[in-house]
Amino acid sequence: MQSRNKNKLGVHPGLGQRDFKLVAHGGFGDGLNAYAHSMAWYKDRLYVATTRGNFPFMKARLPIGMDIWPVECPESPFDLDMGAEIWCYDPHEGVWEKRFKAPMIVGSHGKLIPRELGFRGMVVYTPPGRPNEPELYVSTWSPARGPGPNILRSTDGHHFEPTCEPGLGLPVTTIRTMVPFKGRMFTTPAGSRGGNPNVSGHSVVYESTDPASGEWEPVSDFGFGDSGNKTIFEMCGFGDHLYIGTFNLEGFQIWRSTVEGEKPYHWERVIEKGAYRGPLNQCVLSLYPFKGHLYVGGGIQGGGVDTQNRIGPAPPELLRIAPDGSWDLLVGETRDTPLGRKEALSGYLPGFDNFFNGYFWRMCVHDGWLYMGTFEWSSVLGYANRRRWPEAFTTIINKLTPQFLLDHSSGFDLYRTCDGKNWVPVTTDGMGNPYNMGLRTLISTPHGMFIGTANPFGPKIMPLNGDRYIPNPRGGCEVFLGSPRD
Repeated sequence: MQSRNKNKLGVHPGLGQRDFKLVAHGGFGDGLNAYAHSMAWYKDRLYVATTRGNFPFMKARLPIGMDIWPVECPESPFDLDMGAEIWCYDPHEGVWEKRFKAPMIVGSHGKLIPRELGFRGMVVYTPPGRPNEPELYVSTWSPARGPGPNILRSTDGHHFEPTCEPGLGLPVTTIRTMVPFKGRMFTTPAGSRGGNPNVSGHSVVYESTDPASGEWEPVSDFGFGDSGNKTIFEMCGFGDHLYIGTFNLEGFQIWRSTVEGEKPYHWERVIEKGAYRGPLNQCVLSLYPFKGHLYVGGGIQGGGVDTQNRIGPAPPELLRIAPDGSWDLLVGETRDTPLGRKEALSGYLPGFDNFFNGYFWRMCVHDGWLYMGTFEWSSVLGYANRRRWPEAFTTIINKLTPQFLLDHSSGFDLYRTCDGKNWVPVTTDGMGNPYNMGLRTLISTPHGMFIGTANPFGPKIMPLNGDRYIPNPRGGCEVFLGSPRD
């Protein structure tokens, strides 16, 4: 009898929606836990770190227009418990345990605030020469009135201690990505004060040979010599090079370096002007190696609509880069470029033909398949202020009711591929929950593939056409475990 886990070609058949089971819901019992923002497999346990109260924070700090906010938003978001959390899951027992809660500190305005609003990155780093002593590192998001973000370290999964000077000594608010590569750790700031969670104004790569010591040094020029590179948003090791994806209003850039020799290292630009799509490919959201190529997921900040810079709405594209620096368009708009005509090899238009997909957010390889999750924003249309939207877009949306969109369109998409050209949908409805706007985290483990969602629609929600806020049992981040069923 043929094994359930492989087909005749010896390839695992991949996961479908029915292969996933819900292992955490409702924000671990607290709907303010909106984003399962980062995830790591450490010492045979799953660690999930959250960001809390996204909608209240957006209303207070970001230029986002809503006619009515989906959840209750006090005048100050800090009237709520905004302290980020780290949770641990034992897959053998099926039990969750809260391992860390952001401590309260006195902010620059003299009031109590949480030291961390969220944890945007998490990675396991094994120091050179100590293969049996892996360490867990977590990058943080600091309130604007806090001291700045930090990189926390744990050697036991219970205690998390700051390792570096807040903000790496810079006036920034978040650190998003950390990448172990060639025995070292690399990172960069990602946000700044003034409502800019994605623009640091300090686009420099930092390196540490001993991240536990908190000592970091710059190893690239500012913006790689281009002031348009406002942020380094994503990093990934692929082959002999460290690859960097930027945030640029004229279209993202991708640079690479062997990170060897004199510092700052020599960097080579691989892609410019958003792969010649321009501003609609504003930033690189995800990078992941798969079968001899580096896959690149793009997007526009704000979930696909950058109201601050009047870019979008527009869905994202997916590219892949070969070791020689050449690249293919996999999902996107066919176009002529200085490198010749580029056609989407998958046949899909941007966003996998879904206009409401704003990001190709995160990727993961599991059992020979590449999985890619999106951020999908149709669930907010019933609340959004449409007066500044492009007329053509408004005309289309006005033909659909918000309830119809919530029932038939909302929820993140998850796709998989075994070759980069042929993609299979795993789910297009947020695993059955329309309030799961995004798939923020994916990780392959010996127990299966875990995925964590972005779901800020809790703990209470204003129903469409409602007149008061009511409890929303489907609000708050969720975690699923995918493994083939017998």
